[in-house]
Amino acid sequence: MRRFAGSRVREQARPGWPGACRLLAGAILAACIAWPASSETLSGKARVVDGDTFAVAGQRVRLHGIDAPETRQTCSRDGRRWACGRAATKAMRRLVGRDPVRCEVRDRDRYGRAVAACYAAGRDLQQQLVRQGLALAYRRYSTRYVADEDAARAEGLGLWSGEFVEPWRWRREAKARRRAASPRPQRQAIPGTGNCAIKGNISRNGRIYHMPGAEHYDRTRIDASKGERWFCSEAEARAAGWRRARR
Repeated sequence: MRRFAGSRVREQARPGWPGACRLLAGAILAACIAWPASSETLSGKARVVDGDTFAVAGQRVRLHGIDAPETRQTCSRDGRRWACGRAATKAMRRLVGRDPVRCEVRDRDRYGRAVAACYAAGRDLQQQLVRQGLALAYRRYSTRYVADEDAARAEGLGLWSGEFVEPWRWRREAKARRRAASPRPQRQAIPGTGNCAIKGNISRNGRIYHMPGAEHYDRTRIDASKGERWFCSEAEARAAGWRRARR
């Protein structure tokens, strides 16, 4: 057994070229994994946009690893609504104060914002806001602040003093409400297609619509700047105040 073990040690000590290459490749891979995704740093005076968004050095920065209530978001406590979104913004402004911030960029989001971990006066700003109960650990992207969230929840701080909707869910529901409330855009006519091919013309004879195949259809031109338009059906044209051409 000892002889086998010693032989194995000697083999490891002198791996030869294939073994050396494998070791070198492993070391390079480990170094690449350990190396940060971005070495970009933004520093200077920060303008706090909301609880998890800054403007620093001319760039919009989304704080990494946390999600704070949106500015217009409200929560409930003791049966009353309170402006938890504005409270998160005010708390972050107090944390930053007049100190310059240093933001270590980790990524860029789909809006082009820098996603960064930001610090001021030696304080981890993300951690401080979560610990006050005014932001949540954004587990989808990081678990760094889960322990701070758990501590705030145990003490009933901030959001945890009542009921609230998670910011990511609040945004999704607000977007759905906006879509439901906004009227569907009017379908635009596409000349030359079977749909919306009725020409609504304005002349000295009034508002007249021309059906495909009518006598003057081909030579009628639609000028939207004059209020002329295309219609998708005769019912739509008549409802808008147009009458059918006699020829």
